Amino acid sequence: MIEKRDIEACFTELTWILDKGLRSKVVNVWKTAADHGKWNRLQEIPFTLVFENSGLLIDHTKRITELVRNVGNTRQENLNKDFLIAGALLHDVGKLLEYERKDGKILKSAYGEKIRHPAAGARLAEECGLPKEVIHIIAAHSHEGDTMNRTPEAIIIHHCDFIDFEIKKRLQQKGEPVK
Repeated sequence: MIEKRDIEACFTELTWILDKGLRSKVVNVWKTAADHGKWNRLQEIPFTLVFENSGLLIDHTKRITELVRNVGNTRQENLNKDFLIAGALLHDVGKLLEYERKDGKILKSAYGEKIRHPAAGARLAEECGLPKEVIHIIAAHSHEGDTMNRTPEAIIIHHCDFIDFEIKKRLQQKGEPVK
Protein backbone atom coordinates (compact mmCIF):
# COMPACT_ATOMS: atom_id res chain seq x y z
CA MET A 1 0.00 0.00 0.00
CA ILE A 2 1.26 3.47 -0.90
CA GLU A 3 1.47 5.88 2.01
CA LYS A 4 1.39 9.68 1.97
CA ARG A 5 5.07 9.79 2.94
CA ASP A 6 5.88 7.69 -0.17
CA ILE A 7 4.12 10.27 -2.36
CA GLU A 8 5.89 13.16 -0.64
CA ALA A 9 9.26 11.42 -1.07
CA CYS A 10 8.54 10.68 -4.73
CA PHE A 11 7.39 14.19 -5.63
CA THR A 12 9.79 16.68 -4.07
CA GLU A 13 8.17 19.19 -6.46
CA LEU A 14 5.31 19.38 -3.95
CA THR A 15 7.41 21.95 -2.08
CA TRP A 16 6.89 24.32 -5.03
CA ILE A 17 3.26 24.65 -3.91
CA LEU A 18 3.36 27.44 -1.34
CA ASP A 19 -0.17 26.87 0.01
CA LYS A 20 0.34 24.00 2.49
CA GLY A 21 -3.36 23.13 2.44
CA LEU A 22 -3.32 22.73 -1.33
CA ARG A 23 -0.08 20.73 -1.12
CA SER A 24 -1.72 18.36 1.38
CA LYS A 25 -4.77 17.95 -0.87
CA VAL A 26 -2.54 17.07 -3.85
CA VAL A 27 -0.93 14.30 -1.78
CA ASN A 28 -4.38 13.14 -0.70
CA VAL A 29 -5.55 12.84 -4.31
CA TRP A 30 -2.55 10.63 -5.15
CA LYS A 31 -3.17 8.52 -2.03
CA THR A 32 -6.87 8.16 -2.81
CA ALA A 33 -6.11 7.18 -6.42
CA ALA A 34 -3.51 4.63 -5.30
CA ASP A 35 -5.93 3.12 -2.80
CA HIS A 36 -8.80 2.93 -5.31
CA GLY A 37 -6.52 1.46 -7.97
CA LYS A 38 -4.95 -0.97 -5.46
CA TRP A 39 -1.40 0.07 -6.36
CA ASN A 40 1.48 -0.92 -4.09
CA ARG A 41 4.21 1.22 -5.66
CA LEU A 42 4.10 4.36 -7.80
CA GLN A 43 7.24 3.06 -9.53
CA GLU A 44 5.29 0.28 -11.25
CA ILE A 45 2.86 2.49 -13.19
CA PRO A 46 3.78 3.23 -16.82
CA PHE A 47 3.52 6.70 -18.34
CA THR A 48 1.27 5.46 -21.15
CA LEU A 49 -0.10 2.24 -22.67
CA VAL A 50 -0.23 3.84 -26.14
CA PHE A 51 3.28 2.57 -26.90
CA GLU A 52 5.61 0.09 -25.19
CA ASN A 53 8.52 1.06 -22.97
CA SER A 54 7.10 4.52 -22.31
CA GLY A 55 8.86 4.94 -18.99
CA LEU A 56 7.22 5.60 -15.66
CA LEU A 57 4.27 7.82 -14.86
CA ILE A 58 6.14 9.41 -11.95
CA ASP A 59 9.04 10.41 -14.22
CA HIS A 60 6.63 11.89 -16.77
CA THR A 61 4.83 13.77 -14.00
CA LYS A 62 8.10 15.18 -12.65
CA ARG A 63 9.20 16.26 -16.16
CA ILE A 64 5.87 17.96 -16.82
CA THR A 65 5.93 19.72 -13.48
CA GLU A 66 9.41 21.10 -14.14
CA LEU A 67 8.48 22.16 -17.68
CA VAL A 68 5.30 23.83 -16.41
CA ARG A 69 7.18 25.64 -13.67
CA ASN A 70 9.75 26.94 -16.17
CA VAL A 71 7.09 28.11 -18.61
CA GLY A 72 5.08 29.70 -15.81
CA ASN A 73 8.13 31.54 -14.54
CA THR A 74 8.86 33.03 -17.98
CA ARG A 75 5.34 34.31 -18.61
CA GLN A 76 4.39 37.90 -17.78
CA GLU A 77 0.73 37.09 -17.09
CA ASN A 78 -0.57 36.83 -13.55
CA LEU A 79 -0.70 33.03 -13.35
CA ASN A 80 -1.63 31.14 -10.22
CA LYS A 81 1.64 29.24 -9.72
CA ASP A 82 0.22 27.01 -6.98
CA PHE A 83 -2.63 25.90 -9.25
CA LEU A 84 -0.14 25.44 -12.09
CA ILE A 85 2.11 23.12 -10.04
CA ALA A 86 -0.83 21.28 -8.46
CA GLY A 87 -2.36 20.73 -11.91
CA ALA A 88 0.94 19.47 -13.30
CA LEU A 89 1.38 17.03 -10.43
CA LEU A 90 -2.19 15.76 -10.80
CA HIS A 91 -2.83 15.89 -14.55
CA ASP A 92 -2.40 12.11 -14.99
CA VAL A 93 -3.40 10.87 -11.52
CA GLY A 94 -6.52 9.31 -13.06
CA LYS A 95 -4.27 6.74 -14.74
CA LEU A 96 -4.17 4.96 -11.39
CA LEU A 97 -7.83 4.11 -12.06
CA GLU A 98 -7.54 3.79 -15.85
CA TYR A 99 -4.82 1.11 -15.52
CA GLU A 100 -4.60 -2.07 -13.48
CA ARG A 101 -2.08 -4.83 -12.85
CA LYS A 102 -3.42 -8.18 -14.07
CA ASP A 103 -1.43 -11.39 -14.40
CA GLY A 104 1.82 -9.45 -14.01
CA LYS A 105 0.98 -6.96 -16.77
CA ILE A 106 -0.31 -3.40 -16.69
CA LEU A 107 -3.49 -3.15 -18.77
CA LYS A 108 -6.42 -0.83 -19.21
CA SER A 109 -8.89 -1.54 -16.43
CA ALA A 110 -12.61 -2.16 -16.95
CA TYR A 111 -13.12 1.29 -15.41
CA GLY A 112 -10.56 2.75 -17.82
CA GLU A 113 -12.42 1.25 -20.78
CA LYS A 114 -15.33 3.51 -19.87
CA ILE A 115 -13.72 6.55 -18.25
CA ARG A 116 -10.38 8.03 -19.32
CA HIS A 117 -7.89 9.45 -16.88
CA PRO A 118 -8.74 13.17 -17.30
CA ALA A 119 -12.31 12.55 -16.11
CA ALA A 120 -11.21 10.09 -13.42
CA GLY A 121 -8.55 12.48 -12.12
CA ALA A 122 -10.91 15.45 -12.11
CA ARG A 123 -13.47 13.44 -10.14
CA LEU A 124 -10.84 12.40 -7.59
CA ALA A 125 -9.64 15.99 -7.23
CA GLU A 126 -13.20 17.17 -6.68
CA GLU A 127 -13.78 14.43 -4.08
CA CYS A 128 -10.64 15.58 -2.25
CA GLY A 129 -11.73 19.22 -2.19
CA LEU A 130 -9.32 20.76 -4.67
CA PRO A 131 -10.19 24.16 -6.16
CA LYS A 132 -12.29 24.16 -9.34
CA GLU A 133 -9.35 25.74 -11.20
CA VAL A 134 -7.18 22.66 -10.53
CA ILE A 135 -10.04 20.31 -11.36
CA HIS A 136 -10.39 22.17 -14.68
CA ILE A 137 -6.67 21.74 -15.44
CA ILE A 138 -6.90 17.97 -14.90
CA ALA A 139 -10.10 17.63 -16.95
CA ALA A 140 -8.79 19.82 -19.80
CA HIS A 141 -5.19 18.60 -20.11
CA SER A 142 -5.78 15.99 -22.82
CA HIS A 143 -7.85 15.80 -26.01
CA GLU A 144 -11.03 15.88 -23.90
CA GLY A 145 -10.23 19.53 -23.21
CA ASP A 146 -10.06 20.56 -26.86
CA THR A 147 -13.63 21.84 -26.76
CA MET A 148 -13.21 23.55 -23.37
CA ASN A 149 -12.29 27.16 -22.78
CA ARG A 150 -8.94 26.33 -21.15
CA THR A 151 -7.49 28.70 -18.59
CA PRO A 152 -3.92 29.94 -19.21
CA GLU A 153 -2.69 27.43 -16.60
CA ALA A 154 -4.53 24.59 -18.38
CA ILE A 155 -3.08 25.66 -21.75
CA ILE A 156 0.45 25.46 -20.35
CA ILE A 157 -0.08 21.99 -18.89
CA HIS A 158 -1.81 20.72 -22.02
CA HIS A 159 1.10 21.72 -24.24
CA CYS A 160 3.84 20.58 -21.85
CA ASP A 161 2.13 17.20 -21.56
CA PHE A 162 2.03 16.75 -25.32
CA ILE A 163 5.63 17.89 -25.73
CA ASP A 164 6.71 15.05 -23.46
CA PHE A 165 4.33 12.51 -25.01
CA GLU A 166 5.40 13.25 -28.59
CA ILE A 167 9.13 13.18 -27.76
CA LYS A 168 8.81 9.87 -25.89
CA LYS A 169 6.75 8.36 -28.70
CA ARG A 170 9.25 9.47 -31.36
CA LEU A 171 12.25 8.16 -29.41
CA GLN A 172 10.53 4.83 -28.85
CA GLN A 173 9.68 4.54 -32.57
CA LYS A 174 13.34 5.15 -33.40
CA GLY A 175 14.37 2.45 -30.90
CA GLU A 176 16.19 4.88 -28.64
CA PRO A 177 16.23 4.28 -24.88
CA VAL A 178 13.31 5.85 -23.06
CA LYS A 179 13.74 7.08 -19.49
